[in-house]
This record gives sequence, structure tokens and C-alpha cells, in this order.
Amino acid sequence: MPRTARDVVFVDGVRTPFGKAGPKGLYAQTRADDMVVRAIRELMRRNPSLPPERVDEVAVAATTQTGDQGLTIGRSAAVLAGLPKSVPGFAVDRMCAGAMTAVTTTGAGIAFGSYDVAIAGGVEHMGRHPMGEGVDPNPRFLADKLVDPSALVMGSTAENLHDRFPGITKERADAYAVRSQRKVAEAYAARRIQPDLVPTAVRSAELGWGLATEDEPPRPGTTMESLASLKTPFRVHGNVTAGNAAGLNDGATACLLAAEDVARELGLAPRMRLVDFAFAGVEPEVMGVGPVPATEKLLARNALTMDDIGLIEINEAFAVQVLAFLEHFKIADDDARVNPWGGAIALGHPLASSGVRLMNQLSRLFEERTDVRFGLTTMCVGMGMGGTVLWENANWEGAK
Repeated sequence: MPRTARDVVFVDGVRTPFGKAGPKGLYAQTRADDMVVRAIRELMRRNPSLPPERVDEVAVAATTQTGDQGLTIGRSAAVLAGLPKSVPGFAVDRMCAGAMTAVTTTGAGIAFGSYDVAIAGGVEHMGRHPMGEGVDPNPRFLADKLVDPSALVMGSTAENLHDRFPGITKERADAYAVRSQRKVAEAYAARRIQPDLVPTAVRSAELGWGLATEDEPPRPGTTMESLASLKTPFRVHGNVTAGNAAGLNDGATACLLAAEDVARELGLAPRMRLVDFAFAGVEPEVMGVGPVPATEKLLARNALTMDDIGLIEINEAFAVQVLAFLEHFKIADDDARVNPWGGAIALGHPLASSGVRLMNQLSRLFEERTDVRFGLTTMCVGMGMGGTVLWENANWEGAK
């Protein structure tokens, strides 16, 4: 039987506040699965016209799928969140692009007609599960010289990117980081970020129970002077520091996707429409350049140029990685289209969860910018990949 693809819409998205990984972080004594359950429950609470039994799939990403991030976390989180036992779920791993892949995979299922409604998201508790925990890389990677040893250390790949783009100096990376911190502070002051945040219960053996209501990582007073003195842990006299890179973080995200006609049937108001997506591979030693070919592939397939893109949400794993993307597409470092409310250098990057944070932020920007039709969410991915998703503003004034 022939099938006709359906339009897929992003209805809503939420996230926990992001915390700093480690024994003193917000979520040091909070389970990873409880964090993503909190996000799923809030998503359902905010959309009461959606009958829980109409959810056809739950896809949850985690980079380190063990312990409280294991047990096929999409299914286990669905059960823990109180969804009907008839709702299936699965786990996803594409490192930093896990939640992005959860969205594109379930979105493709909706377009194909296999699902009507899906929940997609991600979680990473880097305090409990550091990146690479329990991993046993095949010795042939190095013995057969398939990759350089630096390919397995994300900070070293960022230093390699500085080598490839000598015009991206440490000072330029630091200036980008200062702007990211400033933009997040301004967005917080204007209460633009808070609507996506789910107040999340946290526990401390010393302090008892508390409530996480805002992101822990931002440093609003960051200056060029304060960044200049930071160590470069990945290379002596290098360029990458804790100040111009995202930190180690804990957090969870979840979003609601639906076929556009089903959203109308259920009284759900779409924020943006999924147009297309692309993933691409690059040399693992310079994984940060991954968003470039992914975006080129996507724009070419849709007969668009970067001039057609009104908003860009790019994950700030490292400032150099963002700047390499901007340089390739001849976009100014301070272009107003790029991360208008700041990014991961300030907010944090809990690996597999971050793709949906980008989408949440873009969808909120679309609500304010009805003059903008198209936007991108894009990110680099460990082991040498990039992913980009093209979205259309559901409230674009040109459609009226």
C-alpha cells in the first residue's frame, strides 16, 4: 500500500535546569531516570488535551547507557512517568546528538505514518556517569592508525580545530564565550529561558530536600580578563579552557512531536514544523567541524542558502567549533541570528540531552520572531559527526 508522508510538528518542549556534574552539583544525589521522568510528566501536564494513551512512542537518549541511565531508558522512563503500559519506548545513543536523533527518528516515524504522537528527549548525569565510563575502545583504532589518539579526547579535538583554523585564536574564542555568558544573563533577566524549565526536586544528605529552579552553570560576570588566566588542560600553551568550552553537566530534556493533522485534532498548538534533517561524518580528530557538512547537505537538498536561515541554534561544545562553522558560512562571530539567548558555554551541555534544549530555545524564538520562516538546530558529535535539523516557524507571518 503506498504511503504519503505527513507533516511533523514540534508542539512543546521542557527541560530540567542544568546542573554542574560532581559531588557538589545540583543533582549529585538525584537519579538520572528521575530527571527525565520529571520532564516527561511536566510535558504531559502542560498538554492536558493529549490523552496519555495517544502517545505512540517514547525515545530517550543517553550517551552512557548504564546504571540509572540504562534499562532501555525510553521504556523505563515511560513506565515511571505513569504513561499507560501500552506505550512503548527505546533508548538512543549518538553521543551529544542523542536527543536530536531521538527527535529525527520518531519524527521520521510520524511522517511515515507509523506514529501519530511521540515523546523524544535525552538525559545525561555526567556526575554519576562520566563520558567514556565503562567504554573499551577497540585497540585497532590506534594500532591500525584508523584515528589519531587525540580523536578519543574531545578537548584535544578542539585544539586540533584551532590548528586547522589558525585565524580562530584563543582571544577570539574567549570573546565568543563572554558573549554567550552575557546573552544568557540577559535572557534570564528578561525571563525568556525560565518557561522551559521544570522545577525539579533535589536531595542532599547534608541539606535535605530542595528544588532546582534555574541553571547552575552560568557565570554572568565572566570577562576577557578572567578567561585569560585559565589553564589549557588539553595542550601546553593551548587555546581550549574551561571558560571557552561547555562544562560537565547533568540534565534532562523532553519534547512532544505529532503529525500536524493529529495536533489539530487534539487541540495542540504547534510551534514549528520539521522540514528535514541531515547527519554527516568527518575525521574524528576534528569532530567539531561536523555541523558544516551536515548543514551543507541539508541546505543543498532543500535548495536553500544560509541567507534563508533566520535563526541558528548551534550547540556550544567549544567556542572554536562554533566559530569554525560561522567562518565556513561567512557569518560574523556576533551575528544576531546565532544563539540569541546564549548557549551551552553558559547553560551547560549534558551530552545526549542537549539537542532538545536547542529545539526548545528555537521554538521560543520563533514565537517572538514571526518574521522568520526557517531556523536550524545543529551540533557536533563525538567520534567525528555532525547533525543539523531544519525547522519552519509555525507562526511565520508570511504564511497568513
